[in-house]
Amino acid sequence: MDGRAAAPAAGTVLNALATGIGSAFALDFDVTADVSLDATADGVTGSIADHPEADTALVERCVSLVTEEYGDGEGGAVHTDSEVPLASGLKSSSAAANATVLATLDALGEADTVAREDAARLGVRAAREVGVTVTGAFDDASASMLGGLTMTDNREDELLFREEVEWAALVWTPPEQSFSADADVERCQRIAPIADHVADLAADGAYGTAMTVNGLAFAAALGHPTEPIVDALPHATARRCRAPARATSRSARRTHYRR
Repeated sequence: MDGRAAAPAAGTVLNALATGIGSAFALDFDVTADVSLDATADGVTGSIADHPEADTALVERCVSLVTEEYGDGEGGAVHTDSEVPLASGLKSSSAAANATVLATLDALGEADTVAREDAARLGVRAAREVGVTVTGAFDDASASMLGGLTMTDNREDELLFREEVEWAALVWTPPEQSFSADADVERCQRIAPIADHVADLAADGAYGTAMTVNGLAFAAALGHPTEPIVDALPHATARRCRAPARATSRSARRTHYRR
């Protein structure tokens, strides 16, 4: 039983490390997963194109969770191929988890029966279980899985709102890798009042301002340089940012945000 699926990268509007509330938007480059299931296989083996030494525990656990939930506990193999740089802030782990979950559902013939939010939650559960996330990153997972821009409460894996958006994004990736699980959560929690302000900005649709304030605050908290943000600001469009990167067939759904 074979399945194949892809899921896009995402960018941050609000980092969830400070308060558990996060927001992200989908970007138009993908991680693709190919899954082969075998009822006689003992466990799941994973591989990542061009990264033979990379940790594959996340995608392996995604396959196992899906087969435990919707199959008969089949083992097998999963291979991912990514346009998304690893550990560069573009949600490569969430995209890989989403693609793997969807590919496994495809292999089981269940791709059209499982709600995409529930599929994203399986990937979030796998990420928590293998220790590659602090908050669960449901904000990143939901943006990648559903497209558009989302805000979530990662403490409850709750989707607070989703909005269709159309914009072009210029992405700068740092030369060094940075892993979410290594983040200094205590330092991030110190800037919770700023994170609350960013959440209010995003809930009001001021996405560009929200991203700028978030980036400056969390770069400072995590010890990353702020120069790239400051250098880019004069080139940013003055008009209010509305509408991101990955249209889907689902209509936008927006609920009132409350902290």
